[in-house]
Amino acid sequence: MNNHVNSAYPEPVDRMIDELCKLPGVGRRSAERMAFHLLKAQREDAMKLSQAIADVKQNVRYCSVCYNLTDINPCRICADDRRDASAVLVVEQPRDLISLEQTGMFSGVYHVLTGRLDPLSGIEPGDLTIQHLYDRVDHPAKNSRGVKVTEVILGLNPNLEGDSTALFLSDQLSRKGVKVTRLARGLPAGSQLEYASKAVLADAIAGRQSVS
Repeated sequence: MNNHVNSAYPEPVDRMIDELCKLPGVGRRSAERMAFHLLKAQREDAMKLSQAIADVKQNVRYCSVCYNLTDINPCRICADDRRDASAVLVVEQPRDLISLEQTGMFSGVYHVLTGRLDPLSGIEPGDLTIQHLYDRVDHPAKNSRGVKVTEVILGLNPNLEGDSTALFLSDQLSRKGVKVTRLARGLPAGSQLEYASKAVLADAIAGRQSVS
C-alpha cells in the first residue's frame, strides 16, 4: 500500500523527507525544511551533497590498525612516524578521538572500540574491537608501524557503561604486563568526551593516572 497516497507532496519529495527523518534528531518538520532547502538550492549544490554522501559510503572505512574512520589504510595517525606508537589511547568512537586530537596534547596513537560494553543492550566484548586491541598489545607487528605497546590509556566516557568497560579492559590488560592508565578525573562524571572543552581534555591527558 502506498503510504503517500494522500500526501500533498510529489512522491519523490515525500521519499526524501522520509529518508531525512531517519537521521538522528531529525523530526518531520525539520526534514521538511531540509527537503525544501534542497529543492530551492542550485542543482549543482544539491548534487554536491549527493556526491559527498556517495564518496563517504564508497571511500571511508575503518583503519585496519586502530579502527578510526579513514580514506587511506592505515590511517594518517597510525602511519605518522612522528607519533609515539608505544602509547595507545583507547576511545569509544571516532568523534572522541577527534575531540582529544584537537587538544594537541597527545602525541601517541589511538584505538577505537566502536562502542562500549552494555550487557543490558546486548553489547558484549565480541561486538567491539577489544580483541584487536589485545592483538596490538600481544603482537607488535599488528600495532602502528610495528612498535611494541608499553602503555594503554583508557579514554572512555566517565559514565556507568564507560567505567564498566574501562574496568574490564584494565583487568584484562594488566595480565599482559602492559602499563594501564586512565584520563584524569577532571572530566565531569556522567559526561561525554565529545562535549568537553579542549582545556578539560588537555588536563585529563596530561594528568592521566595509573589503574591499579
